[in-house]
Amino acid sequence: MKTVTVQLVEKTQIGTDAFGAPIYDEQLAQIDGCLVGQPSSDDIVNVQEMYGKHIAYVIGVPKGDSHNWTDTDVIVFGERFHTIGYPETGIQANIPLKWGKNVKVERYG
Repeated sequence: MKTVTVQLVEKTQIGTDAFGAPIYDEQLAQIDGCLVGQPSSDDIVNVQEMYGKHIAYVIGVPKGDSHNWTDTDVIVFGERFHTIGYPETGIQANIPLKWGKNVKVERYG
């Protein structure tokens, strides 16, 4: 299987503006060995009903990854996407192959 490197946007709050809104610094974390695939028809329907959003891809994240994939941006194939919902994880030892987490993303920006 062909894997790709995905860039995860990690935000760190560095202050607030004059209106009290947070100001963030963005750093890109390189996540190697990710699988990027098309969502199933069930995924498309379920996410549309739950969140009102349209899935562009499902990203398979390698086991052992400890980054925060909830409500963040991801750069895949040079385009920016936003994660939808929470990552689907399981018991890592019971999952075959190298990937232990699935993250759904929508086109963003």
